[in-house]
Amino acid sequence: MASTDPEQPLDALDARLLLLLTDEPRLGVLECSRRLSVARGTVQARLDRLVARGVLGGFPPELDLAAMGYGLTAFAVVEIAQGRRQEVSEGLAAISEVCEVHATTGQGDLFVRVVARSNDDLQRVIDEIVAVPGVQRLSTSIALSTPVPPRVRPLLTKLLPTR
Repeated sequence: MASTDPEQPLDALDARLLLLLTDEPRLGVLECSRRLSVARGTVQARLDRLVARGVLGGFPPELDLAAMGYGLTAFAVVEIAQGRRQEVSEGLAAISEVCEVHATTGQGDLFVRVVARSNDDLQRVIDEIVAVPGVQRLSTSIALSTPVPPRVRPLLTKLLPTR
């Protein structure tokens, strides 16, 4: 049995539990315990530990943004004024079409994923981003396709014992 130390790396049971919830996020603790052949209390303790460590942040539904009308995804490299990262990040968070923002090294300061309904709508979103106080320059690339969508499965399966 794995240690209950919160700094302990994930083990095979954690990986199996997370894979199960990745595939079927609506499963309850009792059904997870049945499928994993472990006690209900073990599953609950593992979930509590994974939440406490920040590994598991919740169970949001998987949404198809294109089906919601946001068929265009773009990535923007944003250069900002020195010392304005917090202010710019807050300004970007206020723009609904900004899906995520990462502080980076390299060409720009922030890497931003945005969605839009059309090219004209993307121009509107870009204009909103450029208007955020502290934004100095922006370079945008439109995603043509997503050959590898966001995923965690390969990281989890690495933790499983090989047969």
